[in-house]
Amino acid sequence: MIFTDKKILESIASGDIVIEPFRRDCLGTNSYDVHLGKYLATYKDAVLDAKKHNEIEHFEISTEGFVLQPGRLYLGVTEEYTETHNSVPFLEGKSSTGRLGIDIHATAGKGDVGFCNHWTLEISVAMPVRVYAGMPIGQLIYFVVEGDIENFYNRKPNAKYNQRSERPVESMMWKNKF
Repeated sequence: MIFTDKKILESIASGDIVIEPFRRDCLGTNSYDVHLGKYLATYKDAVLDAKKHNEIEHFEISTEGFVLQPGRLYLGVTEEYTETHNSVPFLEGKSSTGRLGIDIHATAGKGDVGFCNHWTLEISVAMPVRVYAGMPIGQLIYFVVEGDIENFYNRKPNAKYNQRSERPVESMMWKNKF
């Protein structure tokens, strides 16, 4: 089951969901709108290697915006810091974002119970499009969890994305053993 606006507000009041900054006007019927943060990043190398640490270069979006180009992967970040302690958060693109040809995540749209951070976005575009820091970029939808939780994400010793960051975080695939 998906949380309604009232259930999201109840969960914020109880501390089960944290959204900073929280803006009441961003609360929809069953979702919360999140915004593009001021930092983007791109990988330094043209060829990425899943077994190696692929470094990224961060840059700040100017007030004039930044034009995203097709065929390039950009890592973005949500302006909002979130915590989810008793539900499963899903990040989806807004329809207005999709209608501009912007995809905000390739595969990582589902968070884990206990995820506490800004969301890194895997941004690709169908055609050149100018984006701006603070623009609506996606929406969080919360789902009910069935059963007790043994392993919260923020308490896992091997969780790769626990360090709080207002900047996009590169892939940590290289930390896996394979």
